[in-house]
Amino acid sequence: MHQLIFGSQHKNIKRMNKLKACLAIIIALESDNTKKKHRRRMWIKDWFKKRSSFAHDNLLQELSISAPADYENYLRMDHLTFLDLLQRVEPLIKKENTIMRDSIPASNRLSSTLRFLATGQSYEELKFVTAISPQSLGLIIMETCEALISVLKDYIKMPTTEDEWKAVANSFAEKWGFPHCLGAIDGKHIVIRKPAGSGSYYYNYKKSFSIVLMALVNADCEFLMVDVGANGRVSDGGVFMNSKFGHKLKEQKVTYTYG
Repeated sequence: MHQLIFGSQHKNIKRMNKLKACLAIIIALESDNTKKKHRRRMWIKDWFKKRSSFAHDNLLQELSISAPADYENYLRMDHLTFLDLLQRVEPLIKKENTIMRDSIPASNRLSSTLRFLATGQSYEELKFVTAISPQSLGLIIMETCEALISVLKDYIKMPTTEDEWKAVANSFAEKWGFPHCLGAIDGKHIVIRKPAGSGSYYYNYKKSFSIVLMALVNADCEFLMVDVGANGRVSDGGVFMNSKFGHKLKEQKVTYTYG
C-alpha cells in the first residue's frame, strides 16, 4: 500500500517537474520573441545619411548660376528672393548639430517646404528630391510654414482708410482699365482627406473633400487679404461674405467714395 502511494506521488512530482520545464521553455521563447519584436529598426537609411550628395540643394545651386528661369520655376521665386526669405526664417527653423548626427540645414528645410507648396507632392514622393524621410518632412514643413507666417504676416495688409482704397482703385484703372475696382478675388479648393465623422461637410461640387483658400489682390498681384479654412461645400459667395473682407463690407468699414 505504501509503495503504491509513494509511486503515485513520485509520478505526480515528475509530471509537475515536466510541466515546470515546459512553462520555462514557453516563457523563454516568448521573451526572445518580444525582444526581437522590440529590437530597434535601422535608425536612418544609409542614403539619407548622404543628403549632401543627393538633396536638391546641389541642383538649385547649379540652376541659380546657369538657369535662373528654371530655378524660379522650381521654387516659384528667384534666388535673391529665396536668400532674403531664408535670412528671415533661419533663426526660427535652424537646428543644432548633435553627437548622433548633423542637423538638416535651414536652406534645405526652406527649399523642401517651398517645393512642397509649389507642387503638392506627397512626403513619400518628396523624399527622393530632398533626401529627407517622410516623417521628418511632415515636421519640417509644418514648422517652416509657421515660421513663414510669423515673418511675413505684416506683408499682407488690407487698406484701412479711404485714401488707401482709392490708391488701390486708381491702380486698377491705370494698369488694367477697371475703374472703381477694389481688388481681384478668387478662391481655390484645397483637397483634403475627409475628416472622421464629418459626413458631407467638406464635400464640394468637384466631388472631392476640401477647404477653400480665398484671396484678394491689388493691381500688382500683391495680396491684400487671404482667408483659408472654409469647408468646401460653401459657395464662393458664402466664403467671401464670411471672410474678413466680407465682414468689413457688411459692417460698412470699407470706406470708398466713387468719383
